[in-house]
Amino acid sequence: MTTLYEHAGGDEALHRLEELFYDKVLADPELRSLFTERRPNHVEHLTWFTAESFGGPDRFTAELGFKHLIDMHRHLRIGDGQRERFVTLYLEAVDEAELPQDEPFRKAVRSHLEFGSRVAQQNSQAETEAELHPLREVPRWQWEAAAEQ
Repeated sequence: MTTLYEHAGGDEALHRLEELFYDKVLADPELRSLFTERRPNHVEHLTWFTAESFGGPDRFTAELGFKHLIDMHRHLRIGDGQRERFVTLYLEAVDEAELPQDEPFRKAVRSHLEFGSRVAQQNSQAETEAELHPLREVPRWQWEAAAEQ
């Protein structure tokens, strides 16, 4: 079965997506407090994470590790409105990047976003290690995962 990574168009398509998305969040008034400035390598790291999540190369884990992701979200205090805006802008970027429009793929992307944004939100509000979400590795999203969410 084709992975979400392959179906999306691989690194080139995902990099295009993340570049569009990153431009959106940097310009968005509601997310400005979370994305305060353009950071070198952020688009690359977003691409690595999405690629790995979708069944592509494990560069995020090999180069950065999941603890990096937890550390980047700690103490951001992501609110519900910010989380929802993040998801909305990402889905807009999926359209603008011209990723596949078929329903199974879109359901997988949406469920991945909803899950991931909730993990990030929980980690952003955690005051102690025990309050962090238990996830400690890049989730490997599958077509079936979308149906189960």
